[in-house]
Parts: sequence; C-alpha cells; structure tokens
Amino acid sequence: MATKIRLQRGGRKSYAFYSVVIADSRAPRDGRFIEKIGTYNPNTNPATVDLNFERALYWVECGAQPTDTARTILKNEGVYLMKHLKGGVKKGAFDEAAVQQKFDAWKTEKKNSLDAIRNTDAEAKKEARAKNLAAEKATNEAIAKRIAEKKAAAEAPAEAPAEEA
Repeated sequence: MATKIRLQRGGRKSYAFYSVVIADSRAPRDGRFIEKIGTYNPNTNPATVDLNFERALYWVECGAQPTDTARTILKNEGVYLMKHLKGGVKKGAFDEAAVQQKFDAWKTEKKNSLDAIRNTDAEAKKEARAKNLAAEKATNEAIAKRIAEKKAAAEAPAEAPAEEA
C-alpha cells in the first residue's frame, strides 16, 4: 500500500485549517486516512504547525511520500533533518549524542528566527496603530477648528447689528 503524507482541509469558508494525515495514496483529499499526525494553520503569521514529531519521522522513514506542502511543513519542523542525521549514525559518521546536539542547535536557531519574525510583526502593528491614532487626532483637531470657526462666524454677524442700534 502506497502511503502519502497530506493535508486534510477543515475550517470554515475563507478560513482554511488543515490536519496533517497519513493516507492511502488512492484516498481523496478529505477522505479516509490512516493516522492524524498534526495540524497546520496558515492563517497566523508565521503559520502555526502542531506536529507529532516522532510519528512523522516514523512515517517518513517507512517511505510515506509527502505532498509538496506537507514536505515543506516537515522540513520546517526538522523531520527531514533528523532523518538525515540518523542516516549519518547508521553510516557511523557520528553518534546519537552528536545528532541530538546538532538537532537542538538547529531547533533553537529556528525558534529564535520565528521569535524575531513575531517581534517585528508586533512592532509593525504597534507603529501602525500609533500612526493611525496620530492621524485620527489630527483629523479631529481639524474638524474641531472648523466647527469653532463656523461658530465664531455665526456669532460675529449676530453681534454686529446689536451694536449698531
């Protein structure tokens, strides 16, 4: 049986949410599956992935073929890196401790880059909010100034005839 690692669509209209599943290659996209190994939410920035790493690694080592998007998700989560490092252990290039050390170093670097993306996004949103608030205050001041000028213009002609009489 040829197995695939694919995404199964869920969520509502215009708000996709996917499950990462192991399915028979003949099964339809949202049809029957063998095992659910995680979720993928592309609506957040950066996209949120919750993956059972051990099961994903097991299925990749068993020969399950991922779709293009599933392969990208697995690469970003480090499944393919771990498969590559375990291949080095089988060949005798290094031991399990070195594999874990290399993987942990990669994982912390990846986490730091994602945190940097989140921080820059949060700062950009904060700056945009501040800019919008300043623009709104300027607009409100301009409106208040025009209203004050209209009131002054309306009161000035009313006072002028009273003084002449």
